[in-house]
Amino acid sequence: MSAPVDGPNRRRTQAERSAAMRTRLLDATVECLVTYGYAGTTTQRVAEVAGVTRGAQVHHFRSKEDLVVAAIEHLAEQRVQAAVREFGRVSEAPDAASLVLDYLWESHQGPVFVATLELWVASRTDAVLAAQIERVEPIVTGALIGALAQMVPDQAAQKNLRDLAFTAMDALRGILLSSFADRDPERARKRWDRVCGQLRDLLADSLSPELRSS
Repeated sequence: MSAPVDGPNRRRTQAERSAAMRTRLLDATVECLVTYGYAGTTTQRVAEVAGVTRGAQVHHFRSKEDLVVAAIEHLAEQRVQAAVREFGRVSEAPDAASLVLDYLWESHQGPVFVATLELWVASRTDAVLAAQIERVEPIVTGALIGALAQMVPDQAAQKNLRDLAFTAMDALRGILLSSFADRDPERARKRWDRVCGQLRDLLADSLSPELRSS
């Protein structure tokens, strides 16, 4: 009997095909959340965006609830991965305080976070969504804050940095949520810059001397 073929021509296993289909449907769910909002995200629309049959969609996710619950975890994984990428991308900021603030801004941009906001708002009146978000959100937030905490070795400084980062993140998320009703795409950034002006010195003081701007 011949050995299985490796490389680009290797036939995928059933498990690999199933995983790929799930990912395809979850990516389509994120796209629908961004384009149509939570109310407009239906199983039929997700199947259409994914380019699969309704039967294929139902085989993996029997209901919108099943689909969206899985999408919450899918989004959480993407946000954690993005947080790691963004921390490396902004690491050339001119000073450590700017690095923290730029990192928080960049990690809250793009369609993944827009889809997350849609689910947060919908969870206000949906207990199932709220429970799932409550379960996964600390993991994402922990990854965001954990990356920043690595900048300072001192435990007391780490706590100060975490507290300030949470304050900055709370302000940023409020700005981004309110920006949904604002047609000026630059206004959210201007409001965030105003917050940065208030927090930059506090962040600089919380960082170890060798990390402060010279």
